[in-house]
Amino acid sequence: MIKDIQLRITLQEEAGQKDILRVKSAKALHLDLAEISAVKVLRKSIDARKPAIVFNYKVAVYINQKPEESSQYQFDYKDVSKAKPIHIIGFGPAGMYAALRCIELGFKPIVLERGKNVQERRRDLRFINQFHEVNEDSNYCFGEGGAGTYSDGKLYTRSLKRGDVRRIFENLVYHGATSQILIDAHPHIGTNKLPKVVQNIRETILKYGGEVHFQTRVTDFTITNNQITAIQLQNGEEMAVNRVILATGHSARDIFHLLHNKAIAIEAKSFAMGVRVEHPQHIIDSIQYHCNGPRHEVLPAAAYSLVQQVNNRGVYSFCMCPGGFIVPAATANGEVVVNGMSPSKRNNEFANSGIVVEINADKDLNKYEHFGPLKALEYQKDLERLAFTSGGRSQVAPAQRLTDFVEGRLSNDLNPTSYQPGIKSVPLHSLLPKLIGKSLRKGFEAFGQKMKGYYTAEANIIGVESRTSSPVSIPRNEYLEHPQIEGLFPCGEGGGYAGGIISAAMDGERCAEAAARNL
Repeated sequence: MIKDIQLRITLQEEAGQKDILRVKSAKALHLDLAEISAVKVLRKSIDARKPAIVFNYKVAVYINQKPEESSQYQFDYKDVSKAKPIHIIGFGPAGMYAALRCIELGFKPIVLERGKNVQERRRDLRFINQFHEVNEDSNYCFGEGGAGTYSDGKLYTRSLKRGDVRRIFENLVYHGATSQILIDAHPHIGTNKLPKVVQNIRETILKYGGEVHFQTRVTDFTITNNQITAIQLQNGEEMAVNRVILATGHSARDIFHLLHNKAIAIEAKSFAMGVRVEHPQHIIDSIQYHCNGPRHEVLPAAAYSLVQQVNNRGVYSFCMCPGGFIVPAATANGEVVVNGMSPSKRNNEFANSGIVVEINADKDLNKYEHFGPLKALEYQKDLERLAFTSGGRSQVAPAQRLTDFVEGRLSNDLNPTSYQPGIKSVPLHSLLPKLIGKSLRKGFEAFGQKMKGYYTAEANIIGVESRTSSPVSIPRNEYLEHPQIEGLFPCGEGGGYAGGIISAAMDGERCAEAAARNL
């Protein structure tokens, strides 16, 4: 017999008592301990709202019965080396999972990725951090695994109606991710472990007859009678195509310009921009865990999620990275963009998070109307160029103490930071557009009230956090196909249909199924 029950375990019990889940399960079910064959954790979360911290478990209790060992999810990969092809542009989460799903459906994925594989990407990331040189095809956004590979690996999603979330998680475990992601309420793989998972996915695609081509940038499409029939590559090669899944990510600006120049419909999309705030991790721990000294050893680095309405405009935390570090995420020289990530142990001394302001593409960008559907993209580019010039025309980022930013004064000095290229004291309170700056200042004041100790001179804000999502959307119909162009399937974050690793992966699978229909 198997029974699912909820258990609440105190911090002291979690830390000190062996076999606590079996003991608690036996007590809850009025059983002898010997009757319980095993206890399988289904879900785990931490309730730290009160000083008495509690671990919440959902468990399956096996009573006089051995637990099953295999997963209910099986992935039916088959040899597709001679099957009909589906071309996939981009090899981030959407492109990877589109390729895997194509193989399950019996079609050959041919993946075209502008960047390099995960091993070769590391050299270009080192050049950004140490020498401030941006390779426009190989950086924190472009390359094998896309932005997801080197962007923390948080797997939390609210997109529960877009597909089978559990299936994506099980597939990540199949490809080498820890099974802990199946349990944690806010699962996370870690920047240091994601590259191996991504490499394993690529090896599966190749093993079953798919193709993955790196350093292969798509530069043009051939459209014949409103159908995509060929794609041109940067090296001059042309490839005949029938179905194309466009999964190029939220930073592939050349693709947005290409579509616009060819009169293929795209639309300006609302998004969010702001800064990244960085605190010493011990400050966030002390707030969230109600502790004066170091957090208890069984507790992970504390995270937070904040939101505030400022004059009917959302100001909120984005991609919060406990025990993490800030990285330069520019995709071209002449711009500064910051992002955050955490290693699997989340053991760095800093906590960072994007704090961003909603930008309404229909109401807020009047001065950019002449750019048409690219107006939000151009607004985004202007803010990134501002960060570049104010930081000293390198990857050094403009920064300010949090309290100085809110109170409107230049910082005489700055706190230590995890941002490797370095930071420079800049009056961001006066440089940022009023729309963003004023909203951020009010938002930070409110956050300081919600989290006592958050508003502190020990925190820096660093600019700019501008790649939260795509500033452009690419329309598609009920069959996930572009309404103008037969055979073109906009997909993932770049199309405006995802907001993270899991939602992008689910959209990749859906687009593969759509592209395979009637092929």
